[in-house]
Amino acid sequence: MLDPVLTSPNLKLFADSNDTLNYKRDAGNYITQVFGAQMPAIATGFFNVHMTQGIIIQPHWHTNANELVIVISGEVITSVFNPFTQKLMTYKLKPGQVSMFPKGWFHWILTLSDKAHILTIFDQPTPDIVYGSDFLRHIPKEILHIAYCIHEEDYAKAVAPLKETVILGPPPGCGKRDDNAPNNAPDNASYFESIQQQPFGQQSAYSNQQASPASAYYRYSPPPSYPSYPSYYQQARPPQYTAYPSYSPYPQPPSYPSRTPLSPSYQQPLSFQQQLFKQQSFQQPQPFQHLQYLYNTQPDSDTAASRGPESDTDAVPETV
Repeated sequence: MLDPVLTSPNLKLFADSNDTLNYKRDAGNYITQVFGAQMPAIATGFFNVHMTQGIIIQPHWHTNANELVIVISGEVITSVFNPFTQKLMTYKLKPGQVSMFPKGWFHWILTLSDKAHILTIFDQPTPDIVYGSDFLRHIPKEILHIAYCIHEEDYAKAVAPLKETVILGPPPGCGKRDDNAPNNAPDNASYFESIQQQPFGQQSAYSNQQASPASAYYRYSPPPSYPSYPSYYQQARPPQYTAYPSYSPYPQPPSYPSRTPLSPSYQQPLSFQQQLFKQQSFQQPQPFQHLQYLYNTQPDSDTAASRGPESDTDAVPETV
């Protein structure tokens, strides 16, 4: 089946990522884009992000797309929360280096250098975005108090500056940052220290950890150690077999007493057929006992005497 976009006479295979403005915080911090609306033939899309030192792409996640971050210039820190290991994965990126955010994973990007230019590419022409600022300012304070025992008035005061969706934070007018006073810019060194303390139990990606020879040569991390299972799992595991013989833990049944076949006190039990024949011989009806000789192939002398002499059927009758 032909693609109607590619077969259209108005097909356009060019777009300028500087034309469409997505978000602008100030003159040095803004985002432009190219997606399906700007180029219908494209199956992906990307954001052009320009930031200055201390500016952060606020925590958010994408419900329908994976994201790939490429640094064009400057230095940034990317952080993503792994929901399976419950750990924070943080990477320091320089020009040409990339980082990936899986679909649905919570992540953010912080600028380290004076200026930075990054490209965020998605595998969908229209990615869905859930911003943390929208979540924080719209969730009822009563729910947070019931769920996490957070003081309602303190939370309402903390999120009061969030009047609208914030994409590049902190929002303008934040007390911790003044664009006209460079000395009040965020201290990135303190941020490094907080990450190196591993609040989520994750080893920092740029900490001074000496890699093993294999991982340094092949550039891969060693596999994680297997988790230790609880004691009730270990009890249910099958026994480990070794070269030495192992015996069943169940007690063996008691053995029968050893007796010789000729012992007078020992009597061999009768088989089922022998018991059945013996029972039938005692229960045989009395009127038919006199016919027992019919089934004897070699009758004894007593049986023959009781019957009398046998008649010779072949003999010729005497003539009178």
